[in-house]
Amino acid sequence: MCLEVEGEGFRLEREEFGPPFAPLARQHDIVWRVSYTDTPKTVAILVSRHDHCLIDLLRRWDARELDARVPLIVSNHPDLASRTEIYDIPFHHLPVAQKNKAAQETQMLDLLHEHEVDLVVLARYMQILTPNVVNAYPDRIINIHHSFLPAFVGSDPYRRAYDRGVKTIGATAHYVTEELDAGPVIHQDTAHVTQRDTVEDLVRTGREIERRVLARAVCWHLEERVLVDGNRTVVFE
Repeated sequence: MCLEVEGEGFRLEREEFGPPFAPLARQHDIVWRVSYTDTPKTVAILVSRHDHCLIDLLRRWDARELDARVPLIVSNHPDLASRTEIYDIPFHHLPVAQKNKAAQETQMLDLLHEHEVDLVVLARYMQILTPNVVNAYPDRIINIHHSFLPAFVGSDPYRRAYDRGVKTIGATAHYVTEELDAGPVIHQDTAHVTQRDTVEDLVRTGREIERRVLARAVCWHLEERVLVDGNRTVVFE
């Protein structure tokens, strides 16, 4: 259940609400938390080499469509550093190799903790996060991927989808769990394609859907509109 309370006229100060409500919550075995709409959440964006989701989120953030603080961007490649300079957000290049993955994730977690990050957004971050990271941010890591999964797993999915003559493509935004690409779905969307579309057309359309779906999922999370129930979500209108 999600309950929204108008603060004006509410007789308790913020720090006075929790103590009297806690005994009632224990009595009815309620897991609860309180957040405030005038306190923006802190978001970290992780990205690799594809820039479409990253730039879209930054544009929306710059236009105040995303009510959040974005104190850092983390990437395993240096390619997009110059694309983020206009937004004056620190860009941290943390390269990943098999021999240094644990150390890299420790360094990344240190950065996330240092900035007191509330939400981690994988804006096409092409690395599998270990349980060490996933368990540090349960239901607070959002990923975006094409909706061909579990079909066309691996590299070049649009080429293989084109070869199969698919008629619908799409994207899925979900919370990250230890099981790869199997976390609770937040939002999905699709687009119809035809035999006239080339592989490049499919890629272009797919990226547009990915931008839109990821942005909506992030906005809904920031607005506290998403509740997780097992491996499902409830999104409040």
